[in-house]
Amino acid sequence: MQIDLSGKVAIVTGAGRGIGKVIALALAKEGVTTVVTDINESNLGDVQKEFDRSGCKGSTYQCDVRNYTQIQELVQHVVDQYGRIDILVNNAGVAGGAPVDILSEEVWDLNLDINLKGTFLMCKAVAPVMKKQRSGRIMNAASFAAIVPSYGSAAYASSKAGVEQFTRVLAGELGPWNITVNCYAPGMIPTDMNHFAELQEPQQQRLLDTLTLRRWGEKSDVANLICFLASDYAGYITGTMMDISGGKLATQIPRMAYEKAAAEGAYEF
Repeated sequence: MQIDLSGKVAIVTGAGRGIGKVIALALAKEGVTTVVTDINESNLGDVQKEFDRSGCKGSTYQCDVRNYTQIQELVQHVVDQYGRIDILVNNAGVAGGAPVDILSEEVWDLNLDINLKGTFLMCKAVAPVMKKQRSGRIMNAASFAAIVPSYGSAAYASSKAGVEQFTRVLAGELGPWNITVNCYAPGMIPTDMNHFAELQEPQQQRLLDTLTLRRWGEKSDVANLICFLASDYAGYITGTMMDISGGKLATQIPRMAYEKAAAEGAYEF
C-alpha cells in the first residue's frame, strides 16, 4: 500500500520536539507541505534546518494554542501562503499532575487550556477553511490516560478524555463536508514529557509488564498512524479514538504469555 499525500498542506501544533516533530517530518517526507508550530521559538529552528536538509516543503510558525488571535493569524498565514489546509494535527500538550487534594488550580488550568481548549480553538479556526474545500483530515492527540488514568493524573486524564468526546462531536458536525475527525491514544512511548526511558530498571519492567507487545513504542509508530489517517485509505474512518498502546487492554495480565515464552526458551527477561 503506497500512501500518497503529495500536494497536501498540514498544520502540526506543538511540533518543535518529541512526537510532534516526528509526525511533522513524516508528513513532510510523504510530500505534505507542513507548517510546524510551537510556543517555543528555539525549538522551531531545528525543525526548519531538518526541512532544509531533507528538501522537504514546509515552514515554522510560533503560536500559543491558548491564544485565539494568534491561531487566527496562523490559519490566515497558511491560507495566504499555500492556498488551503488539508490536515490538522493537534499535538500540542502538557502533562503536569498531582493527587487531587494537592493539585493546584494552575496545573489543572494549564492541562485543560492547552490539551483541550487549545484543540478546540485550533479546530474552530481551521474548520471553515476545510468546509469551504469540502474536505479535510483532523487528528487530535488524546492519551491512554483517557481510557485508563493513572495515579495523580486527574488534570491530564480529564483533559484527554475531553479531547476524545470533543473529537466525536466534531466528527458528527463536519461529516457533511467530507471532513474526518479522529483522535489517537499513544501508550508507552518514551518522550521528554513522560521520561519512561529514564526510570529505574524495576520501574521500567513494571510498566512493560502491562503491554501485550512488551517493548517501548516508537515516536514513528504514531507518525505512521497519522500518515494513514491523513490518507485516502482512511476516508471512511471518523469519530473514533485509535489505541496505539502496544495492547495495554488486550489481556488482563500480558506478562503471563512472556513467562510461558521464556520457559520455552523463546523470550528472555
